[in-house]
Amino acid sequence: MSAPIRRLLLAGFTVLALASTAYAQGRGPVGDAGIDGFGDDGQLYQDQNGALYVRRGDRYLPYTGRAPVVRQAPAAPASPAFAPEADPTMPARKAAEQPAEGLSPIEAAKAKAVLRAPDDAPIDYAKAYGPVTDDVYPVQAFNYKKMDPAFLRHEIAYNGPYEPGTIIVDPRAHQLTLVESGGRARRYGVGVGKQGFSWSGTATVNSKQAWPDWYPPKEMIARSPKLASEVDKLQSGLGVAGGLRNPLGARAMYLWQGNKDTLFRIHGTLEPFSIGKSVSSGCIRMINQDAIDLFSRVNVGTKVVVLN
Repeated sequence: MSAPIRRLLLAGFTVLALASTAYAQGRGPVGDAGIDGFGDDGQLYQDQNGALYVRRGDRYLPYTGRAPVVRQAPAAPASPAFAPEADPTMPARKAAEQPAEGLSPIEAAKAKAVLRAPDDAPIDYAKAYGPVTDDVYPVQAFNYKKMDPAFLRHEIAYNGPYEPGTIIVDPRAHQLTLVESGGRARRYGVGVGKQGFSWSGTATVNSKQAWPDWYPPKEMIARSPKLASEVDKLQSGLGVAGGLRNPLGARAMYLWQGNKDTLFRIHGTLEPFSIGKSVSSGCIRMINQDAIDLFSRVNVGTKVVVLN
C-alpha cells in the first residue's frame, strides 16, 4: 500500500458529494456508473492534504481525471453535551441573541439581563463588576478591589419577616437587600440621602427605566447654579437626557406610594465610590452594575421597605 493511501486510511478522509459532468450530461447520478468509469459507487474521497481518491470495490485509487466540481458534504452534527431543552436559560439566551434593532432602551436592557449567572453560582466579582459593552451605552468596569467588601454584591441567608421579592433598604447600614426564595437574599451596597434629605416608609416600584432621563426638582436646580447650566428642555420639562452623564446612571426604579410619586428612586450612579456613604439628595444609588442586576430581578409592583 502506498504511503499516501496509508496516510489516507490512518488519518481518515472526507467524503465529497459531487456535481459531476457525468450527472450534468444525463448519464445517471454519481454512483451509478462511477466517475470517468472508476469505482463501484463512484464516491470521491479527500485526504488531509487535499489529494483525491476514488473508491473501486474495496480499493482506493488516486483520482487523476479532470477535477470535478465538488461541494463539501454536510458534516454530521456533533452530539451536544446536553440537549438544548435541558438548559432552562436557553429560550432567554436565544431571545437575548436577537438583534436589538427597533427595541426601546428598556426592552434591550431586559433582553440582555436574562444572561446573568444562576443565583446559586458563586459571584465572580471580576465579571460582576467588569465592563458592560453590549448595553444601550457602555458601562466602564468598576474597581471593586478598592471598595469596602461590605458594600459589594453578596448572596446571604435570610430568615426575616419579609416575603420573597421584597426590597429592604437599610440607610444606616447603607445596604439594600432583595429577599429571595429558599431562605436566601441578595444584598448590595448603596448610597443614601444625607442629613435632612433622608426618607423612610413603604412604597412600590411603579415603573422601571433603562438609561432614564432625569428631571431634578425646581428647588434643586435653584440651589445649584452648575446644575442649572446642565439641564436641557426635554419632553417632560427641564432635565438631563439619559446617557453617560446622567446622575441616575444605567437604571432607575421609581418609588410610589399609592397613586403618588414619592420622587425617590433606586438608581445607578456616576459616582460609584459614594456607595456606603450618605451623600445624595434622598435617592438610593447603586453601582451601575448592581443597578443593572437588581433591575433584572424585580418587577413593577415590587414592595420596597425603607427602614428608619
